[in-house]
Amino acid sequence: MDKKAKKRVEVLRKKISQTQQLLAAAKQQPDDPDEPAKLQAEIDKMQEEMQKLKAS
Repeated sequence: MDKKAKKRVEVLRKKISQTQQLLAAAKQQPDDPDEPAKLQAEIDKMQEEMQKLKAS
């Protein structure tokens, strides 16, 4: 991995962590029933991108 890819992976890790916290809060307080599904989809997308970066 080059320096740019490493930085992107680091940023994705932080975003995944923050989004997981939001997901936990959304599950505890179901104001919007669609929100947990949207957050989980976003997490999955970021994890997939991170795996692609690590593979290259």
